[in-house]
Amino acid sequence: MHRLLLLVVLAVTACSQATATRVDNRTFRIEGPSIAGGSDVPNRRLAERACPKGFRILDESRHKEDLDGVTTTWTIRCL
Repeated sequence: MHRLLLLVVLAVTACSQATATRVDNRTFRIEGPSIAGGSDVPNRRLAERACPKGFRILDESRHKEDLDGVTTTWTIRCL
């Protein structure tokens, strides 16, 4: 039973990861997972890892996907 619970937690965690693509030297596009309520925490976490000295959000968009939740997409520039 404990192994099944651990497997479910790992699966949910893997699905809630944001992905980043490099646009140019200091600019990234971050696409967050579909989350109910449209939380941008996965985007912020990945932005802080990509830009440890800070970042500025250049563009932000939100898209509603079915009944699952809201996906946020950021374009950021590292400071």
